[in-house]
Amino acid sequence: MNTSQHATAWAAAAGVVAVGTGLALGELAAGLVSPSLSPITAVGGAVIDVVPPGVKDWAVALFGTADKVALLGGMGLVIAALAALSGVVELRRRFAGVAIIGVFGVAGLAAVLGRSELTPNAVPVPLLAAVVGMILLRWLIRRLEEWQAGAGLQAAGPGAEAGALERTAQEGSAPEDTAHAGSAPKTPAPSRRRFFQVLGGTAAVAALAGVLAATFRGAAAVVSELRSKLALPAPASPAPLIPAGAEVRLDGVGPLVTPNKDFYRIDTALRVPVLDPGQWTLKVTGLVEREVSLDFATLLAKPLVERHVTIACVSNEVGGDLIGNARWLGWPVRELLALAGPTAGADMVLSRSSDGWTAGTPLEVLTDTRDALLAVGMNGEPLPLEHGFPARLVVPGLYGYVSATKWVTELKVTRFADDAGYWTPRGWSERGPIKTSSRIDVPRDGRSVPAGTVAFGGVAWAQHTGIGRVELRVNRGAWQQAELAPGISKDTWYQWRLALPLTPGQYEVQVRATDLNGVPQVEDRAPVAPSGATGFHTVRVDVKS
Repeated sequence: MNTSQHATAWAAAAGVVAVGTGLALGELAAGLVSPSLSPITAVGGAVIDVVPPGVKDWAVALFGTADKVALLGGMGLVIAALAALSGVVELRRRFAGVAIIGVFGVAGLAAVLGRSELTPNAVPVPLLAAVVGMILLRWLIRRLEEWQAGAGLQAAGPGAEAGALERTAQEGSAPEDTAHAGSAPKTPAPSRRRFFQVLGGTAAVAALAGVLAATFRGAAAVVSELRSKLALPAPASPAPLIPAGAEVRLDGVGPLVTPNKDFYRIDTALRVPVLDPGQWTLKVTGLVEREVSLDFATLLAKPLVERHVTIACVSNEVGGDLIGNARWLGWPVRELLALAGPTAGADMVLSRSSDGWTAGTPLEVLTDTRDALLAVGMNGEPLPLEHGFPARLVVPGLYGYVSATKWVTELKVTRFADDAGYWTPRGWSERGPIKTSSRIDVPRDGRSVPAGTVAFGGVAWAQHTGIGRVELRVNRGAWQQAELAPGISKDTWYQWRLALPLTPGQYEVQVRATDLNGVPQVEDRAPVAPSGATGFHTVRVDVKS
């Protein structure tokens, strides 16, 4: 094999290692933040979706239950071939191979965006894999080019070496891996050794990331399969029907019930916990007359309640989207606590996640008549892994940091004087009631709209109190009452709309909500810390003639 053939072979190897490392790190990242969906599973799913039924039948007949393994193996061969091609092309034309990886990164992103399991955390993963592959490919090919350049100088003899030295001296720098003036010419060994070191080191990183990714993804795949086969029981108390007209159906205003894939996710889990429902237990401990242990099968056998509940993060800025409304299925927490029998003096329940995170919830909130649930279902399906599968807490009226524990494994009945949840010692308020607020969803801030009748719309919430009125004012003028759609319940947000006649010009529009007790939301601006943001959401609209 001549020098050119050697270079081509090593360039192909560099491509395989670069792309392999990017993919391994991408799968590892997906295992940490998006166990339900990764670039490889997304592409594989997309392939399955577009393959004709006859081909699927042939694959099942040929491979049996190993058809998915065969698909992944075939994908691996195709990816390896394209990776090798990218390395060869990159050696011959700078950035051409990098472009190939970029194209397939975009294809991976498109596959991820097209899956029903999509969550916001899954979106950047294929881009991360592609960027890592592109950077590594350019780096490895550059090391290979240095080796080949050194080998070419040695083959050309001392004259070429001296000429290279003279040219480099004129350029003001010393050539890498060539002799200093007056010394014997160096061999290309240092450049060759460096190439093999970086190639081997990168391959080792890929192997380690692959092992970790396989571990995480394997566990997630098992639990995802269990979740997909789980049939939730019918609720003993179904959710009340959504009132007619509760959804204003105005372009720009989101759905009344937030789809699972669009529901916000805020937590401290570096890796999404993956819990086998067959091994899951919840313990009620602390200041109780008797400790209680509950497994998943027993939980599903309880008389479950289904309710729409809007939950929000305390970090939600005025006008923000860290809020969502879903139909939850679960067992009332008050019934579970009644089995344990909290003792006199207890005033808090410290809920603990499988990853150690804790939330301190007022005991009275978990034992009154509100629909505080130990939830197992979300919008008609088992909880997504990212949202707490197999069980989590949903508590109307409280910010999530003091109530919405996902992957919950323990409820400790205690006192605020003795215990604190994760965020309270970090400067956040102790009890976290959600503040009445409202948001303008359309028109968006800074948008231009045609003159005439301009439709405004959005949402307002005062969980466990309910919204009584929503009003808008233009350029700090008089408040004008909006059309308030009927809410599903006092524990959900309400949609609203108002059509305003506007002539060409610049307008500042603000919204405020008033709860069913007649208390308006707070106008004074306050940051999210320590107890939630306040202030009127304001948009500026440019009305064009």
